[in-house]
Amino acid sequence: MTTTHLPASATLIVIDVQDGFDAPYWGERNNPDAERNIERLLARWRASHRPVIHVRHDSVEADSALRPDSPGNAIKDEATPGPGEPVIGSTSTRRSSAPISSPGSARTPATTVVLCGFTTNHCVSTTARMAGNLGFRTFVLSDSTVAYAMRSPGPSGRMIPAAEMHEVGLAELNREFATIVTTDELLAML
Repeated sequence: MTTTHLPASATLIVIDVQDGFDAPYWGERNNPDAERNIERLLARWRASHRPVIHVRHDSVEADSALRPDSPGNAIKDEATPGPGEPVIGSTSTRRSSAPISSPGSARTPATTVVLCGFTTNHCVSTTARMAGNLGFRTFVLSDSTVAYAMRSPGPSGRMIPAAEMHEVGLAELNREFATIVTTDELLAML
């Protein structure tokens, strides 16, 4: 990978890093060190004085651990928002991306965004696709994102392992919507 330096306006978007994703019903997950990577990333990002936006999924589903009235709605300790860092609640059952507007707008003055969080193949992927389509230079952190095993809806009903869901999710984004890097590779760009 070519060494790149991120602009001072590059914005880190921390997506749905919430306690509810520890609920047993999610099943097998990959990247057990993702939260520690996010914590490390946030410390260095903040030290560089670049903007951070947190997204919190406020589920409207009755049995969700991510409902606003559930303890699982809380942002995990490793990703606790710092002073002045906005937290955007997302309640739509049909929108799986973080709210994002065009590059250089008042809401997101950046032209470069960096994404981490939960889950690789849902909200992170959808946000990366939206950002890429809107013209942002987009980075997704492979070891600071998490996927869960899922059952195939096809005739086989095969359980697809979390690592495979993660790998496919990143492969679909790579070079079309986003650049996929590790946390350490990204930190070298600061």
